[in-house]
Amino acid sequence: MNTCTSSPLIFCAIDTNDLDRAVHLAASIGPVTGGLKLGLQFVHSFGPSGIEAVQNACPQAALFLDLKFHDIPNTVAGAVQAVCARFAPAYLNVHAAGGQAMMEAAKAACSENTKLLAVTILTSLNAEALQKIGYGNDVAQQVQKMALLTRESGLDGVVCSSHEIELLRSVCGPDFTLMVPGIRPEGADKGDQKRVMTPLQAVQAGATHLVIGRPITGHPDPARAAQDILDQL
Repeated sequence: MNTCTSSPLIFCAIDTNDLDRAVHLAASIGPVTGGLKLGLQFVHSFGPSGIEAVQNACPQAALFLDLKFHDIPNTVAGAVQAVCARFAPAYLNVHAAGGQAMMEAAKAACSENTKLLAVTILTSLNAEALQKIGYGNDVAQQVQKMALLTRESGLDGVVCSSHEIELLRSVCGPDFTLMVPGIRPEGADKGDQKRVMTPLQAVQAGATHLVIGRPITGHPDPARAAQDILDQL
């Protein structure tokens, strides 16, 4: 069980189907960034024992379990309670689209040592994609609406695009956590992300934490890549 602080600026995303590689990355990157993120690919590949293997590889690193729970309130509350009891992650998340009752139930089930976030709009979605889904607002309006509902529901913050950092900081206040994926160092490949920003730009805009994956894990020397990013900040 990991009980360390949730303060790291960078959570490195370790999403791989190779458990040995994940453990190696955790051991080398975790001491540099102080934060690690595990998502759906990893968890569905290796389950609880895989999460524990990563935690054991770097016990001092804060863990963000990016599981994006979205179901009826009772089901999500049970899942949150189970995850917190076994892993005590620094951060865990749900989908804001699940609604206020679901988010309130999740927060009530969440351990006091785990901060609960809500996903607003995925960083892989742009305005055209939102229109196809059926959202009437533009990206920024929809993100703001969902972030305010998240705050009203008692959660600690949101996962949002870097392009909404300044807006959400202004409407949700200085203590509202903004966990920001879609971060790409200058010159890095954007991959499947549509709304991206450099690490320095995101921090200057008011991000609480940055989620960075491939620019670190895909580098020949991941620990060096992580340190280089931190040095630029």
